[in-house]
Amino acid sequence: MKSVDLMYQTMLAELGQRSLDAAWTADFPSEGRFTPANIKGRKYWYFDIPDGHGGTKRRYVGPDNDPDISQRVADHKRDKDDLRARRRLVNTLTREGGMIAPDAMSGDIVQALADGGLFRLRGVLIGTVAFQCYSGLLGVRLPMAAILTGDADIAQDYAISREVEDSLPPIIELLQGVDASFRPVPHRSGSAASSAFQNADGYRVEFLTSNRGSDDYVDQLANMPALGGASADPLRSLDFLIREPVRTMLLHRSGVPVVVPDPSRYAVHKLIVASRRHINGQGLAKRQKDIRQAALLFEALQQTRRSADLALVYNEAWERGPAWQDAIRIGAGMLPASDADRFKTVLIDGAKKNREEIEPPFGD
Repeated sequence: MKSVDLMYQTMLAELGQRSLDAAWTADFPSEGRFTPANIKGRKYWYFDIPDGHGGTKRRYVGPDNDPDISQRVADHKRDKDDLRARRRLVNTLTREGGMIAPDAMSGDIVQALADGGLFRLRGVLIGTVAFQCYSGLLGVRLPMAAILTGDADIAQDYAISREVEDSLPPIIELLQGVDASFRPVPHRSGSAASSAFQNADGYRVEFLTSNRGSDDYVDQLANMPALGGASADPLRSLDFLIREPVRTMLLHRSGVPVVVPDPSRYAVHKLIVASRRHINGQGLAKRQKDIRQAALLFEALQQTRRSADLALVYNEAWERGPAWQDAIRIGAGMLPASDADRFKTVLIDGAKKNREEIEPPFGD
């Protein structure tokens, strides 16, 4: 596995800092522009913004001699210049640096949710779109075959959703702002609520939450007050995946600051998920992708000297009991021989660094 050149890793860090520092306002978004107008001998500022139909909408701002407005105009120009610079950084990182950009639909969906406040409300991007972010996060080149997707998965802890006392705008409106054909997908429980939305091309956006209670809740939607009217499907082991997530960048347009699972947790969780896949329909292909992504992350974690991180989260999962141990064993047993050997080596090396015992899933 090739490493990403240090120069490009430094550029990614710069992009992240610029994106996090950018202050966008609802009144004057970046795609608009301030326009001066002379009316009866006096100069005024207006703000023109695309209306989505080839025209523009004009909004009155105020007189030219108002110092606060003059400062706002100057700041907006500076921010637009920074936006263009960040877009150039993204293009360099993906075209020359070997990092991964999402497909346009995935990128637009994540950007719309991020702009709506998803990550501020402690949502976590999971699944293959999150996996795409690990190239930059770990500084390695990941093969495109492991990152193709037709969906976006979002997770939020149930307790967080109830406690933040804030919410995204209506999810359906955010999604239809990207593609007007998005519609709620009826839930298997027959509930009027929905945890998934799909467009006319079959692209699916799904919301998930953790289930640490009874199996009676597996097929029942969880009400998520912070998700703008969307409910979420409760899943076993999801709490393990989204614990202590990390911030990074999705390399879309000018860069989207996102929150994703820790890569070590993602890798171990993929083994568990693979062990539970049914092989009917698309299940077999999804299981193969789970195993491939886990194996690639084990290699990347070894290459970037993060074996101690992997050993810590592996032990956390192992100590959850026999059901988790069986799932890890089954998932690890699906790894090709060379990847299984690497996984064992990385675990043992990490345990030594952590000065703790470890029981690899393959035995001695």
